[in-house]
Amino acid sequence: MSDPQPSAAAPRLAPAAIAARHPGIAASAGVFLAALLAFLAIGAALPVLPGYVRGPLHGSDIAVGFVVGAFALTSVICRPLAGRQADHRGRRIVLVAGSLAMALGGALYLLSGSVAGLVGARLVVGVGEGAVYTAGATWAVDLAPEDRQGLALGLFGLSVWGGLSLGPLAGELLRSNVGYDAVWILTAALPLAGAIVALRLPEPPRPAGPAGPGPLAFFPRAARRPGVALALANLGYAALAGFVVLHLSARGIGGGATVFTAFAIAVFASRLVLSRVPDRAGAQPTATAAGLLEALGLLIIALASSLPVALVGAVVVGVGFSMLFPSLALMVVGEVGDDRRGSALGAFTAFFDIGVGLGGPIAGATASLAGYPAVFVLGAVAALGTAALAATSGRLRGRVVGQ
Repeated sequence: MSDPQPSAAAPRLAPAAIAARHPGIAASAGVFLAALLAFLAIGAALPVLPGYVRGPLHGSDIAVGFVVGAFALTSVICRPLAGRQADHRGRRIVLVAGSLAMALGGALYLLSGSVAGLVGARLVVGVGEGAVYTAGATWAVDLAPEDRQGLALGLFGLSVWGGLSLGPLAGELLRSNVGYDAVWILTAALPLAGAIVALRLPEPPRPAGPAGPGPLAFFPRAARRPGVALALANLGYAALAGFVVLHLSARGIGGGATVFTAFAIAVFASRLVLSRVPDRAGAQPTATAAGLLEALGLLIIALASSLPVALVGAVVVGVGFSMLFPSLALMVVGEVGDDRRGSALGAFTAFFDIGVGLGGPIAGATASLAGYPAVFVLGAVAALGTAALAATSGRLRGRVVGQ
């Protein structure tokens, strides 16, 4: 006869019991979920906004550019501010406030009857996105052991890629089957649900530090070199996102959308498989190698004469790009104390928006002056600059400085 006690005890190993035994794991999963919901909302709006501006709002292509890019302005400004407040007031309140701001932005989409109103909604969304990402990334690092902080940053980044990958599918599906209003309701409901999730998470212990937040530094020293390296790397991302379809089409190859999909899959898969690399190999060597891989992949795409070659280049770029953010972020974390982690990461992530914001116009000007291959060559040169900055950064992770 079998002992009935094991089967009776089995149901007790439920998620609630696991959460009680491993609160750090449960909290990490909650932070990831709250961020994922926020970025699903951002992704859902991306493919829908251009048609909404050109259609119901009767706007121009220039208006489309303003609407799509407006959120980056407030996001860049808000990231350092959100990081400072996360250090002073706690991670949870900043993440919740950011999620609520994004929910408000979604509601404003619904109420907007003009391009100006839509731009205002996007500015509000930018405030929320900057706060959610900065507080969430900092919180993820807080919850991780010191030798797994790179892993935590890499896995948290999957919330962004997951949201930006799945969100557009949901948004376009809703728009085509229900209408624009359904998309806007979704973009308000998802971050609101994220705020509810975050409210139920335990606040991480407040790092010991000064009683006040200290003087505001939008770009503290620890974030500057890794941040510039990240901004340079994003020039290659802008080249791939904006011009790979046109580049391959001009060569009579086609399949540009497939190439970008291969890049996105490579980023996602690499984050899962290689997330421990920055912790084990070191942030500086990983960032250097990642920059070199991105440069190599972009050069392959620039020279590609067939679709398989372009796909290989996209995968190489994806592997390098996926490792850049967590390794560069780990360099920032290793240069500051726990009480300034949020401020430093907020400033560092602002460089991502700066790189994307400047990368598009620079890539466009290069294409008009020198042709599509030159765009990818320029991106490769910028990625080499990323590798050079990483390689010459000196003492990095494991060293905590006072300022």
